Amino acid sequence: MTDAKERIAAQLLAVRDRSLAYTEADDDLLVRQHSPLMSPLVWDLAHVGNYEELWVLRAAGGITPLRPEIDDIYDAFKTPRKDRPSLPFLGPAEARRYIEGVRGRVLDVLDAIDLDDPSPLNRDGFVFGLVIQHEHQHDETMLATLQLSGQPGLVQDGELPKGRAGGPEEVHVPAGPFLMGTDTLPWAYDNERPATWVDLPGYWIDRLPVGNRAYADFIEDGGYDDPRWWTPEGWHWRQTSGATGPLFWTRDGGTWYRNRFGRTEPLPMDEPVQHVCWYEADAYARWAGKRLPTEAEWEKACGWDPERRRSRRYPWGETEPTPALANLGHRASHPAPLGAYPGGASAYGVEQMVGDVWEWTGSWFNGYPGFRSFPYKEYSEVFFGEEYRVLRGGSWAADPAAVRTTFRNWDYPIRRQIFTGFRCARPET
Repeated sequence: MTDAKERIAAQLLAVRDRSLAYTEADDDLLVRQHSPLMSPLVWDLAHVGNYEELWVLRAAGGITPLRPEIDDIYDAFKTPRKDRPSLPFLGPAEARRYIEGVRGRVLDVLDAIDLDDPSPLNRDGFVFGLVIQHEHQHDETMLATLQLSGQPGLVQDGELPKGRAGGPEEVHVPAGPFLMGTDTLPWAYDNERPATWVDLPGYWIDRLPVGNRAYADFIEDGGYDDPRWWTPEGWHWRQTSGATGPLFWTRDGGTWYRNRFGRTEPLPMDEPVQHVCWYEADAYARWAGKRLPTEAEWEKACGWDPERRRSRRYPWGETEPTPALANLGHRASHPAPLGAYPGGASAYGVEQMVGDVWEWTGSWFNGYPGFRSFPYKEYSEVFFGEEYRVLRGGSWAADPAAVRTTFRNWDYPIRRQIFTGFRCARPET
């Protein structure tokens, strides 16, 4: 096996180990639905195997379907999440046997495939990148489900760098064009392509994500009770949801607490706020006299190198992420303290743009000029329009394989069970 194939095989092994680790719980926990927003955990587990069968075995390998009768069960577009408990999905033991059988054949396809094949699906191992990233994304979804389940002891913490105080609150990004998106990263999704020049006016952007202390100040100042800070849709959400703070926050007297994977603990005030929806992020920004950055502003501040006039793969450059550069890969089940990664700053000096929390932007999810669906419309194109807001950056639960300066995530503006936060921006003048 070539070095490139060995790297792909190692990533396939790593992501599967992660999926299995998140589904080691009792069968009852795996088959129950913990929220209508989420699938049963065992559905996610078999779904990643079915996706792998569809794209690697059938589409790339030309192999006869193993379990065609389950395709509709695991088609994410056939049945909404809230209705999936009624499906005849595979039980935990059968799901594990199924994904193991798929994976053995996938490794055979990897051994036989030509990574120099000019076809878009096979070139540079794109089809393997597709399933690796897809599984990591579902693993992050599983973590969100585990958080909602409230079951204790499922996630352990690792050590993170300490934060640091001081430094400028905002960073200035001068006016000028930059290249948004990519034509060169081999595993980039269709919605990241094609690269296009975007000319932006100058603006200021927060050096760090908004922290828990600052967000608590917004609450203390009556931010959730003042319609001035909310869009009409946001104020309607605020009134109907009854939200008085981020999801999983509680207050006892003058002390804030959070519930994290079944543990109630004092809220660390020096961490980025997470579990806020777009409406909450937008309201805070208005209260602070700012706004959310547009998606283009976010990407320029994160990935553009103005001296070399080219985009970086990561904010700090082309070096693969390490524990000294970003909080990724679930080394700990929470964001790192603010200011923990000065070495991970972008060319403009903006910090913690990759890892810790997904960051809401002010933009709707749409294709770039010249967008073309690949390898299927349901990955990106069907979501375009004014229904989903763009998130950028990747959270502490995101794996480096599914993170880069051009990566785009999206969700409904009401979503806050995911590991989301934000930073603010404002015009130059």
